[in-house]
Amino acid sequence: MRGETRSPPLAALANQSDHGFMALKNNGAGDRSPVGNRSTTAAGYAERVAALRTRLAAQPPGAPVRLAKRTSNLFRPRAGTTGPGLDVSGFTHVLDVDPVARTADVEGMVTYEQLVDATLPHGLMPLVVPQLKTITVGGAVTGLGIESSSFRNGMPHESVLEMDLLTGAGDIVLARRDNEHSDLFFGFPNSYGTLGYALRLRIELEPVRPFVRLEHIRYSDTVEYFDAVNRACRDRAADFVDGTVFGPREMYLTLGTFTGEAPETSDYTWLDIYYKSIRERTIDHLPVRDYLWRWDTDWFWCSRALGAQNRLVRLLAGPKLLRSQTYWKVVTFERHHQWLAGLNRALGKPRREAVIQDIEVPVGKAADFLDFFHREIPISPVWMCPVRQRDSDRTWPLYQFDPGSLYINFGFWATVPLAPGQREGSNNRLIEKTVTELGGRKSLYSESFYDPDTFWQLYNGKTYRALKDRYDPGHRLLDLYDKCVKAR
Repeated sequence: MRGETRSPPLAALANQSDHGFMALKNNGAGDRSPVGNRSTTAAGYAERVAALRTRLAAQPPGAPVRLAKRTSNLFRPRAGTTGPGLDVSGFTHVLDVDPVARTADVEGMVTYEQLVDATLPHGLMPLVVPQLKTITVGGAVTGLGIESSSFRNGMPHESVLEMDLLTGAGDIVLARRDNEHSDLFFGFPNSYGTLGYALRLRIELEPVRPFVRLEHIRYSDTVEYFDAVNRACRDRAADFVDGTVFGPREMYLTLGTFTGEAPETSDYTWLDIYYKSIRERTIDHLPVRDYLWRWDTDWFWCSRALGAQNRLVRLLAGPKLLRSQTYWKVVTFERHHQWLAGLNRALGKPRREAVIQDIEVPVGKAADFLDFFHREIPISPVWMCPVRQRDSDRTWPLYQFDPGSLYINFGFWATVPLAPGQREGSNNRLIEKTVTELGGRKSLYSESFYDPDTFWQLYNGKTYRALKDRYDPGHRLLDLYDKCVKAR
């Protein structure tokens, strides 16, 4: 049974636990839901679409179309661009939350933080909530998102019911799984804005309960570890499944289960650090909102590289600054100015290569990949998250899974030293080669090094080209290979 069938609607929560009900409201920002009057928000959306059409018409004929965005969660370099982009910054509204149909209508630039704050007061959440607050709904769908509910709900695009998409041809089309634009509906995920941009999406929601009970189980053998992961997902042993790998013989499987009450709750939004608690606690409880954002406070564990795990720094920064958005700004500043890289060179330290990737391999190959990773890539911790396609009768052509198989996502985000003479990108190339040999693939949000033939074999070049010819015949949007590998 899916986890949502075990979770009662909000009305029932108050009868089960007044304490839990109030915690859900308070932690779900119940007093500041951004959803307005339905007719007002619909009219506002129509006005924003009309204004966008006007801006698009003003673009020079044949000129490349790109979005003007203030934020990004991409970790690949991008070539400099000239001229103004197409401003979609106003598409940040949660238009409607329907607690009966369990759906939400949102604009493409709505962040998951906004969306969660709008749905939790109704006792609902998106079926998959990616880990970082500033990831947008449109970005998670045209890219790929994953979280601990993905073993039962797949990826964010699998809970989309319909989308308004601005295509490279300048049209705004309504794409559903069963209409004349179903090819774009299914081909949009993993296209990274090269076929069009999502202006509005209607997505499914599922019920929540006020708290999540966490159990952290330690393993020291990789084969036993992934056998346990496979069983937990097969038996639906919990509502959420993920894991943290600290070393070859220190792996934790975390099972999260919705519950109406909690004897006490932990707080990882300020001084205490969630990933460190995995080693320290066997059982833990979090309010549901804190659980959804448990990784954001420290950007998983990447905050340590920025000194933000020092207790005095945390005390002075306060909860408002301890979030992935802050760390991203620091990283962006360093990318532009290279101060730290220059200092390391002056001190005679070895060059370092950024190895920032999320990959998936079949569960039967997960132990092989992790053993390889520990031998070759000096990064720890590593995040582990199982994912299975939600509906076996659907095909998402640009990122296909075997619908009957469980896959394991590994996330690793750090830099590694390069030996004298070692080529920049060599570690990433080795990872790509190994993942391909194991029957997996990787997300394209970060740097990629594939040659064109390998890339299009992995990401279905034939289908992509057919979609490109139909929806962007003038190639005003970048090609997927150019954007994700050549970084144009």
